Amino acid sequence: MLIRVIEKFLRDHDMPATKFGRLAAHDPRFVLDLRMGRTPRAATEARTRQWMSDYAGADTEGENAPAEFKATPGSFRPSSGPTPTYRAGTFGMKLAQNLGQDIAHAY
Repeated sequence: MLIRVIEKFLRDHDMPATKFGRLAAHDPRFVLDLRMGRTPRAATEARTRQWMSDYAGADTEGENAPAEFKATPGSFRPSSGPTPTYRAGTFGMKLAQNLGQDIAHAY
């Protein structure tokens, strides 16, 4: 069963279930759902097993690590570049102006 292999992988690599789900299946609830009885498709199981094999054989630390293995703590975004910055307030003001114009044109 896939869940047994994943549980052993999690113990061996000291990895939280949600991080594994994000990295391996792009679903943070993947392992939790498997624990509750979810049965993955054959293709999903094959991709997950391949990901575990690649992860176990790769250098997962340092600058030579593949980008998909380097998730930042508390984030789904891979650490492949700078985090975009947003100016607070400008989007909301523009949205309110556009809504106001739409409402004015409706009457």
